Amino acid sequence: MTKNGHVLKGFLGRLLQSQAGNVLAMVAAGVFPMLGLLGGGIDMSRIFLAKNRLQFACDSGALAGRKMMGGGAWSANSNKANTTAENIFNANFVSGAYGTSGLTKAFSEDAGNVTGTASVVVPMMIMKVFGFTNKTINVTCSAEMRIPNTDVMFVLDTTGSMGSKANSSDSMTKINGLKLAVKCFYEALAKLDINDANCGSTPSGGNSANVQLRFGFVPYSSNVNVGGLLSNDWIADNADYQSRESNPDGGWVYYSGDSTTTTYASNQNSCNPPANTKTTVDNSPSSGFRTTNGDWYSCTYSGWTGKYTVYQNRYTNYVEQPTYAYTYRKKTFDVSALKAGGYSWNSSVNLPIGYANAMTSVAWDGCIEERQTWKNNDGNATDDYSPVPASAYDMDIDMVPSTGNPATQWKPLLPNAVWGRYNSSGNNSYANVTSTSDLSRNYSYACPVASRKLQEYPTANNFKNYVNSLSASGNTYHDIGLVWGARLMSPTGLFASENAFTPEGGQIERHLIFMTDGDTVTSNTGYTSQGVAWWDRRQTTDSSAPSNGILDDTVNARTTALCTAIKNKNITLWVISYGSGVSSAAQTRLQNCASPGRFYSASDSASLIAQFKAIADEISQLRLTN
Repeated sequence: MTKNGHVLKGFLGRLLQSQAGNVLAMVAAGVFPMLGLLGGGIDMSRIFLAKNRLQFACDSGALAGRKMMGGGAWSANSNKANTTAENIFNANFVSGAYGTSGLTKAFSEDAGNVTGTASVVVPMMIMKVFGFTNKTINVTCSAEMRIPNTDVMFVLDTTGSMGSKANSSDSMTKINGLKLAVKCFYEALAKLDINDANCGSTPSGGNSANVQLRFGFVPYSSNVNVGGLLSNDWIADNADYQSRESNPDGGWVYYSGDSTTTTYASNQNSCNPPANTKTTVDNSPSSGFRTTNGDWYSCTYSGWTGKYTVYQNRYTNYVEQPTYAYTYRKKTFDVSALKAGGYSWNSSVNLPIGYANAMTSVAWDGCIEERQTWKNNDGNATDDYSPVPASAYDMDIDMVPSTGNPATQWKPLLPNAVWGRYNSSGNNSYANVTSTSDLSRNYSYACPVASRKLQEYPTANNFKNYVNSLSASGNTYHDIGLVWGARLMSPTGLFASENAFTPEGGQIERHLIFMTDGDTVTSNTGYTSQGVAWWDRRQTTDSSAPSNGILDDTVNARTTALCTAIKNKNITLWVISYGSGVSSAAQTRLQNCASPGRFYSASDSASLIAQFKAIADEISQLRLTN
């Protein structure tokens, strides 16, 4: 016993004192922490991968759903936007991926903002040893159609043909289709409802207060109405018009006073009246008049009786004025009285165009005559504007007029001061014409609704009321509409201080939307921004009246040059051809006018509305928000 006990005691003692056996215990004790670290890393990686994929699927679904919604309603087309969002989600996160379960997802829309939520359960593979069984992952996402700072200028054809239908089966005239299309464009881009426009959905909420969205308008026909937007310094003080003046023709007519005739003596054997006392004073009571006083005697003889009768003609302050004839010719008039200071204007000016050059009030509706143009002398205008002549100031988008240089300034277009001359045979006359009668005006004229500079429309009524005021009248001169659309939105021209940046210094994207229903249509007897071409001949040779054909060629060449100039200013030029009456040549010109991929053709009002909404959707930029 003693020996064996000693042996046992020695073994146990050595074992107790030995450190070699601690390694096993330490290893055994460290297994679980190691499993926790390793398992946690593996399971966390699975959670991370699942969450990232779930977030990506949610973002993609929200983005696709918002894009499908466009400017319409979330529930439109049998909830197609929501279906699209879910389909895209499913394509990016397959149920059961990474061993997950319990997948849920939902998308909704409010004020144009699409919100998505998704959740999934990730089971623990290793950490369940430690009592961690499942991990639920939740993600949210949203997508909204958010535009950058944006300027949109509408250059709209409001010529007479817009008063007809695009085709016989259309439900409305082209001008009414245009009005509705522009309103639907506003709804899609501004996200505000216009109450008299049924655009298929009812937007609400508007855009972010941090976004500047401005709209401008240039309705055009043969003219544009921009005068009220211009500085007084940009309009010349004097301007030439095909007008008239009055000149005395040698006759006289009663003005005031008395003239009486009485019998002075009768049954006289001879004519022996008293001495005449009649005197006439010229330029009395004022210049050009004459005044007569005194008596004038005269006799008549009766063959029946053989006697004379003496008559007394008594004049008492008898005033006469000369009779006048009108000379119809080019005249220079002072029109500076239209200026009311700064950017304010009077609506009429007095000009000496009445009888005897009486001052006559002549109204101004705001349409303007263009500044110095290019004169074609070879009868071929097609090659005149490539490149644009330096002296063609009327084609210059950015030139600010110089007060001391009338060639750079515009002039008021005054139809009530203009006559188209014709001779006694009724034929137009380039030479001066004298007549004692008022000639007819002998020209056509149309002035569209006043243009508007770029401005914000935070409420829809102002926008709606302006669009509703558009009407159809006049011929088709595309060039005058395009040049003024560009001038009103250029960041480096007349209104650079308003257009270069936002008030906060932000960059601006610029879009010009040019809509027309067809070919150029000119008239050499139409009063346009270039005067009345038959008589003024500013763009053609003086030796003969221009044909409508050369005027058409001139407008087409100028339009092509302006399209290029606008695109060169980094303005996106959208062009829409409206209706079925556009020739193939005009269609080609319009297509070439547009920025790449920005040409549209609409056969009727329904397709025009769809095209405008599509453009609004393209201008909008889809951006994710979290």
